[in-house]
Amino acid sequence: MSKLSKSLLGLSFVSVLGLGLAGCASGTSTSSSSNSSASKGKAITVVFYPNESAKSFAGSRDALKKSIEKATGKTVKLQTTTDYNVAIQAISSGKAQLAYMGANGYIQAHKLSKDVVPFAAQSDGEGTLKKATYNSYLMVQQKDAKKYEENGKYSIKNIKGKKMSYVSNSSTSGFLVPTAEITREFKVKDSDKDKLTQSGQFFSKVLYGGSHQGSAVNLIKGDADVAAFDDADLMPYLKVTKGSWDKVGSTFTVKDDAEAPFSSLKGKSVVNIAMMPVQQGPWVYNTKALTKDDQEKIAKEFTSQSFADNEKIFSKPGAKTPMMFPKKTNKTKLVKVTDKWYAPTHKLVGY
Repeated sequence: MSKLSKSLLGLSFVSVLGLGLAGCASGTSTSSSSNSSASKGKAITVVFYPNESAKSFAGSRDALKKSIEKATGKTVKLQTTTDYNVAIQAISSGKAQLAYMGANGYIQAHKLSKDVVPFAAQSDGEGTLKKATYNSYLMVQQKDAKKYEENGKYSIKNIKGKKMSYVSNSSTSGFLVPTAEITREFKVKDSDKDKLTQSGQFFSKVLYGGSHQGSAVNLIKGDADVAAFDDADLMPYLKVTKGSWDKVGSTFTVKDDAEAPFSSLKGKSVVNIAMMPVQQGPWVYNTKALTKDDQEKIAKEFTSQSFADNEKIFSKPGAKTPMMFPKKTNKTKLVKVTDKWYAPTHKLVGY
């Protein structure tokens, strides 16, 4: 595990015990009175990142819709997106009242509007927040993997000068954490960090996939030499053919039944040369655009055992067809969370 990884996990544990929130800006609310009054009517809008907007998660989105409607008695509208910033703006403005976000995107939304607050996140395998993380990877094509070995171990030392694909600059596991790891490994100065995002600087070319799926496709098609993406969003499309999801140097192959955008890439393989833990992203609501009563009902529903047992939302460990939330163990569920828990990611973001 890298020094960054250890630091992130360590900070995560400390934050639960009351780590100070230096740099955690509250921001100024952007929610207008018209947005607030409109959204407190009969409809609740839930906005999703491009990753969770994928066709493979349609069943999970529909199950979430039914669950919220049952809890609140209100009509629920689902807003899918193709851009992280659309989701961030929708929840911060109050046009959407509920969202599932990465930690980085949540913090950006919270800076835009203090009314955006987290209320639930996926637990670890013991049903707690102590090790509630998922994996961020730096991957390369299997045929090129040997180029990134050093003394029999995989290393990112040879990625400089290569073609790099990120997800979005609002992505936690597809941008924030990977760039922090690259910065640490290459001792990049603060004044030079922008070079990691500019073609012809640190990397010969920099691409953005727009989603974790898109970043993976950039790599598999050969448009990028190295790509950043996470595990949960790729489980419906990739299978482990050597190693495991939690081991550096593992090989992942596109499934024979993979849907678009992987349907033409069946059998192609990639290898993870670096792996970093990332804090689980939160479910958030805009407290100005959603009634207190609905906030309480939704939070109670999402953290209930019956919600955790819904196999259209949570897939069992090792399930052939992963849902939006793949369980590490049968104890995995959504648990209550607050802004304080995200202090480590606030530190990485810088506010």
